Amino acid sequence: MKFGIIVFPGANCDRDVAYVTRDILGQPTRMVWHEDSDLGDLDVVVVPGGFSYGDYLRCGAIARFSPAMQATVEHANAGKLVLGICNGFQILTEVGLLSGALVRNRDMRFICDRVPLRVERTDLLWTAGYSKNQAITLPIAHGEGCYYADEATLAELEANNQIVFRYSSAEGTVADNDNPNGSLNNIAGICNPAGNVLGLMPHPERAADAVLGGTDGLALFQSLLGALVAA
Repeated sequence: MKFGIIVFPGANCDRDVAYVTRDILGQPTRMVWHEDSDLGDLDVVVVPGGFSYGDYLRCGAIARFSPAMQATVEHANAGKLVLGICNGFQILTEVGLLSGALVRNRDMRFICDRVPLRVERTDLLWTAGYSKNQAITLPIAHGEGCYYADEATLAELEANNQIVFRYSSAEGTVADNDNPNGSLNNIAGICNPAGNVLGLMPHPERAADAVLGGTDGLALFQSLLGALVAA
């Protein structure tokens, strides 16, 4: 399985993802400069975290117009896999691959912490390595991570089972006081209707090596490899 990781001016998590895919999992990995539009050799495109183009205008607003992101839209529309992490999730909503938007955190402060999440779906290629309603812990680092959508969009996400991760307690219960940033419906990550595009604010790549204090994020990447073997 070959991974491609988009590199934007201002990105700071691209090498973190490459460490997981290339060094931990031993998979072919290519760093894709934002001006590159050739993604034909890739199985999975990762849009990483950071501050693409300095987050000018708003998070992801400029990145959406890059040649690499236009090619990523084509990649996703062909049914191939796309993962957006933190700023990458913001970019995926800006480019229209995922619904809703990420806005300023409820308390108007940047949050850097480790938080519990509940895994809502395990029937996706991304989450087959988890258990239904499993509580996992992943790092977050964002100032604009509050998921927002209108009532109709939220209802559609719920009805289509597109919410993949929710902020929760360490035991996996979901309540307002388990929500670090004010995201509606405690949403931490969603997928598109087809399930081939996933976006989440927490950082699974920062919880994929035991030396960092936890490996709950590694299963997300391993799930893809397991699906490849099964196929």
